[in-house]
Amino acid sequence: VANESDYELACLLMVFVAVSIPTLAKKDVSVFKASLEGNLSNCHCLAKAVNQIAGALFTIHGPGDVSDRLQEFLALASSSLLRLGQSQEQEKETFKNRESVYILLDLIVQESPYLTMDLLESCFPYALLRNAYHTVYKASAVDN
Repeated sequence: VANESDYELACLLMVFVAVSIPTLAKKDVSVFKASLEGNLSNCHCLAKAVNQIAGALFTIHGPGDVSDRLQEFLALASSSLLRLGQSQEQEKETFKNRESVYILLDLIVQESPYLTMDLLESCFPYALLRNAYHTVYKASAVDN
């Protein structure tokens, strides 16, 4: 019974992280700096953390279904981020760093031995990622 509850808690932790990622778009320090290839708040480190924690949790507490759980994480995080793009005009200013958070989603996939770009593209439009990279690199060029 303890293993089942530990597994459920691990799943809930990953759900919490996935649906919390969009809140980073509200933070001024979440802006992705191309010159650093990261964020001032170090939220780019979440990419490695998510993959390492999922690998550890689902290897120890689960039936070894790390890949399946990370695919669910990707679907939840993608869905949460896509809702940012549907925000009303007045809310769009609130989520001014959403492009930087879109890049975080891409970094999570790049860091993962379990996720592929094909999986990402099945739940998050590549055009949004391409535009996000374009926007942050263009802003970096203006800052320099």
